[in-house]
Amino acid sequence: MKHDVILHDVAKAANVSIATVSNVVNGKGRVSKTTMKRVQQAIEQLGYAPNLLARHLKTNQSRLIGLVVQTTKPGRIQDNPFYWDLLAGAEEIARDHGFHMILVSMGMPEETLDFVKQRQLDGLLVVGITDHRGEDALFRTLDIPCVYIDSYLNDPRLCQVCVDDQYGGYAATKHLLALGHRRIALLIGDIPMDQLHRYAVLQQRWLGYRKALDEAGLPYDPGLMIRLPTSVQGGYHAAAWLANHNDVSAIFSMSDIAALGLMKGIKDMGWRVPEQVSLVGFDNLFMSGYTLPALTTVSQNIVQKGRVAVKLLMELMDNKCSTSRKVVLPVELLVRDTTTKAHLTDRQ
Repeated sequence: MKHDVILHDVAKAANVSIATVSNVVNGKGRVSKTTMKRVQQAIEQLGYAPNLLARHLKTNQSRLIGLVVQTTKPGRIQDNPFYWDLLAGAEEIARDHGFHMILVSMGMPEETLDFVKQRQLDGLLVVGITDHRGEDALFRTLDIPCVYIDSYLNDPRLCQVCVDDQYGGYAATKHLLALGHRRIALLIGDIPMDQLHRYAVLQQRWLGYRKALDEAGLPYDPGLMIRLPTSVQGGYHAAAWLANHNDVSAIFSMSDIAALGLMKGIKDMGWRVPEQVSLVGFDNLFMSGYTLPALTTVSQNIVQKGRVAVKLLMELMDNKCSTSRKVVLPVELLVRDTTTKAHLTDRQ
C-alpha cells in the first residue's frame, strides 16, 4: 500500500533538510531560488499535500485571510468584476506569504463576525464600511488584524487603503464641462440621497462632481441623480431615465459596470454614444477599453489596491507598524471614445 507523502519524503527527494521543505511550504525563512525550485519540483512529483488541519492545531494559524464585502444586495460580488480584480491582487501577495484567500459577501457585520470565528481566520480585509454604521467597532472586537478597503474611517490607528475618489469625480465632471456639457447626470447607485454619507466612496465621488460644478458656476440639481443599482442591469435601465430628460447631454457613472450597461441601453433606444450623449465611467475595468466605442473612464489600479491591502495586513500580522496606516492610491482620467463636445440632437 502506498504511504502518504510526508515532509521527510520531499526532503529526501530534493536532497535538503526537513526544515528547508517546511520553510518553502510555509513561505518562511530564507531559501535560495534554486533550492526553492528543487523543493517545489519534488513536491509536484511526489504529490505532497500539507496537512492543513494538523498545521493549524500545531501553530494555531489557519493560514486563511478573508476578503469581506459588506452588502445588503445579493449578487453584488458576481455582478461586478471590480471585486475579482481586487481579489486577484490580494491573492497574489497572500500566496507569496503562504496564505490562502476566502472571498465572501455578508449582509450584516454580525454574520461576518460569526464567519471569522468559525473559520478561525488569521486576518481580514474588509471592503466598504463606514463610521456612520458603527461597523468598525464590531470588527475590532474580533481581535485579529484587519485592513479596511474603500472605507474612509476616521480612526488614524486603523489600516486603510483607498483611492482619491473625490479627485476622480472632479476630473470626470471637469472633463465633461470642458466639452461644453452643462446638464450632466450622475448614475450614483440605488441609495437614498439622504443616506449618501453612509456610502463613503460614492459620497467622495459625488463631492468631486459638486466641486467641479461649483467651479463652473453651475447649480447642483438633485433631479440629475439617477438612483439605479451599480450593475449592468441598473445601467441598462438608466437609458429609460435618459429618455425623459432630453436636456441631459452627458452622464457620469460611478462605475464602469453600470456605464457598460448604459451603453447597451442607449444603443437599444436607437441613440448613439457619444454623438447624442457623452458617457464617463469609473474603475477602468479590463473590458472598458474594448467596447465600441471605448469607454472614457477614471482609472484606478484595482489589482494594486488588493496587493497594497495584503502587504499592510502582513505588517500588522508581524506586529510591524507601517510608516503610514492609510494609503491613498492615485486615479487618472482616461479619455477614450465615449465623450465629445456637447451638441444636443433629438433623441426622440
